[in-house]
Amino acid sequence: MKERLKYFFNSLTWKIGSTFLLILTILSAVYLYIAVWTAEMYYQEAAQKMGAQIAPQIVNENEFFSNGKPDSKVLKKLFHHIMVINPSLEVYLLDTNGTILTYYAPEKKIILKSVDLEPIKEFVSNEGKNFVMGNNPRIPDAHATFTAAEVYENEILCGYLYIVMSGEEFNNAAQFLFGSFMLRLALRSTTITLIAAIIITFIALLVITKNLREMVSVIRKFKNGNLDSRIQLKQTGELQEFANSFNEMADTIVQNMEDLKTMDNLRRELVANVSHDLRTPLATIHGYVETILMKSEIISEDQKKEYLKTILNSTERLKKLVEELFELSKLEARETKPNLEAFQLSELAQDIRHKNLILVESKDITLTIDAPQNLPLVIADIGMIEKVFQNLIDNAIKFTPEQGSIVIKLSKENEFIRIKISDSGIGISEDQISNIYNRFHQASSQNKSKGLGLGLAIVKKILEVHNVEIFTESTPNKGTTFSFDIPIYKSEKSHIFA
Repeated sequence: MKERLKYFFNSLTWKIGSTFLLILTILSAVYLYIAVWTAEMYYQEAAQKMGAQIAPQIVNENEFFSNGKPDSKVLKKLFHHIMVINPSLEVYLLDTNGTILTYYAPEKKIILKSVDLEPIKEFVSNEGKNFVMGNNPRIPDAHATFTAAEVYENEILCGYLYIVMSGEEFNNAAQFLFGSFMLRLALRSTTITLIAAIIITFIALLVITKNLREMVSVIRKFKNGNLDSRIQLKQTGELQEFANSFNEMADTIVQNMEDLKTMDNLRRELVANVSHDLRTPLATIHGYVETILMKSEIISEDQKKEYLKTILNSTERLKKLVEELFELSKLEARETKPNLEAFQLSELAQDIRHKNLILVESKDITLTIDAPQNLPLVIADIGMIEKVFQNLIDNAIKFTPEQGSIVIKLSKENEFIRIKISDSGIGISEDQISNIYNRFHQASSQNKSKGLGLGLAIVKKILEVHNVEIFTESTPNKGTTFSFDIPIYKSEKSHIFA
């Protein structure tokens, strides 16, 4: 039970409902205050306009002063008539300064000795057309609705007749009625507020949670394995932003999963290829060592040397494979940093050519260098760049048939030396070009027996640590060209790769 209550009070339904209830309650209280204040002002103004002519009529029908003094007989008679007709009225006779000369009101309850004449003069000047409130002699800080008229004797202004319409009896009755009215109004407002809050909350929840329910449903489907589930909303705003964010996140997750599947497949392919490449030389070594041990007395010295030479070649092949894997791992982990130095690129190209002459001549392949004289020095790690050259040449030799050609072309391009290594080999199909630098990918399915193809992956990683990009152009059955730029050496820019 406690858990259910906790869930309910933490739910969106409760939060939206309580928020609407609070807002409507505040609005109801404000409305109640404005309604009461407006009603009171309306009554006061209506009472003043309806009774505006009472004081002038009384003044026209009576003489209030005799020889400049209040006429007590007239006032006594007047007060008696007023008490009979309307006992709620309070009548005051003022002099020209606003001092109270005499009055009709309960005894001993008059606190003020005089009243402000400004409201009285304003009332008289506009003949009661404008609503104005004056002093209440019985309540110093309160204002009262009144009617007033000037009192003359022989055309001389002697004072004012000031009649307060909300007398004590009226105020007592009004307070009682006002309390009852407030109670009824408060009950009605509260009832209307609660009903409105329930209706508005219900409608709002239907509108708002409709989209939320759909979003939760899609998210649940995605969680349960339906990776194609996406949130479709036709509106704009925060919910649309949330939907777009979820859809983008879902696309990213799906893409990452696809990438992981691809990498896993490539990893398995790599393991298979590594196993194959390791098994072949190991089997060769094991077979020849076993032959030498078993037939050491029968085989000749020349045969032993031939067998040992085969074993040596196999160990070299194993050594090269292990070194390539180790080197690639270090490059990917960024553990290898380039040792920058200035050197002549054309000299490095000539050294590479001489090292590979015997191999290319054995396949009847021509290896040439196309470079202008006096090329400027470049800045890079000479050992790493030599590895790049060698791997690209090895790759070209592997996939170039007999009587083919390999060309190393050097040219100056602005502040760089551009290197192009082209061959007339079997080429690479367009759909494979983007994958040839992947360490799990072998460039040609027809040459799996010739190794894993880690050379291009190492080339790319070496150039990446030099902040250099490599480009590939290839046409199947016509050849492939690899190109990249190395910056020209300038002393002030020797920190370019730092």
